[in-house]
Amino acid sequence: MNPPTHDLLTVGVDEVGRGCLAGSVVAAAVILPPDSHGLLPGLTDSKKLSAKRRLSLAAQIERHALDWAIGRAEPSEIDRYNILQATLLAMQRAYAALKLRPTLALVDGRECPDFACLVRAIVGGDLSEPAISAASILAKVYRDHEMKIADAVFPGYGFGVHKGYPTREHRLALQRLGPSPLHRQSFGPVRKFLAAVG
Repeated sequence: MNPPTHDLLTVGVDEVGRGCLAGSVVAAAVILPPDSHGLLPGLTDSKKLSAKRRLSLAAQIERHALDWAIGRAEPSEIDRYNILQATLLAMQRAYAALKLRPTLALVDGRECPDFACLVRAIVGGDLSEPAISAASILAKVYRDHEMKIADAVFPGYGFGVHKGYPTREHRLALQRLGPSPLHRQSFGPVRKFLAAVG
């Protein structure tokens, strides 16, 4: 049985973690109610919010959204397909996990994933479209939580602090410890380390 389709339902889709050296790329899909401006004031690009504010908004989004879902692509898939295709895959998985079926998807960026509805890519959409902003926030909160767990499983890399992004501290840890199972072997700094020791 196919999930129900509703007229004029719009889903916002965004991803987090595309530029990281380690960890999954995580996407969220969010369908907001028509009165979301009143229910969810302050929606914007997740990068412009403090961690505390993101957590607060994420809880409100989960409570008030008509539907929402998370999708992901693992480091091994990023290495296999490349980061662009893995990002689109994460978005497709988030969309497929929705219970409702929207008629329009608004996606942050330039690329349109293959969804079973009309898709419009919007550069800077996480700033201009509330549903994309909500997806940006959920994806960021979920990925940050995953990287905090990774910090306990793989100590020494600082995943809980830099969340896998290529900071100076992360690069130094990578040189000191070598890649963890979460590192993307196709990404330059990791690939260079593997080449040097191989």
